[in-house]
Amino acid sequence: MALRRLDHVLVLTDDLDATRAFYCDVLGLEIGERPELPFPGYWLSLDGTPCLHVAERSPYEAHAASLGLAVGAAPVDHVAFVADDDGALAGRLAAVDLRVTENVPGPGKRQLFVDDPNGVRVEVNLPAGDLAGRGA
Repeated sequence: MALRRLDHVLVLTDDLDATRAFYCDVLGLEIGERPELPFPGYWLSLDGTPCLHVAERSPYEAHAASLGLAVGAAPVDHVAFVADDDGALAGRLAAVDLRVTENVPGPGKRQLFVDDPNGVRVEVNLPAGDLAGRGA
């Protein structure tokens, strides 16, 4: 068996609505279909493909414990997305007054880092020209 691709990342939260709003309203993911599970949450999609699962921490921890799994205090350090942008992302980030850190890891590349409502770092990788002069 060989790994084929990354399937999804799970973000645990104590504020399900704020987390959904950040990933959907600010970053542009969409709420996708989710099977009935024993804890509240969302499956968020990018271009119709589920990639980010969000679960309410306490009920998820109880479910994981029923399976014999322990849940760490900070199971995710960062989630990374690739984006093309026409300024809409910069506008949404500015509208919610989030601290955005920019990095240029090499020619033709640009990274934006922002924290979600749970302290999970989100990395957005852009071509170097995107967002230029837009204050992000």
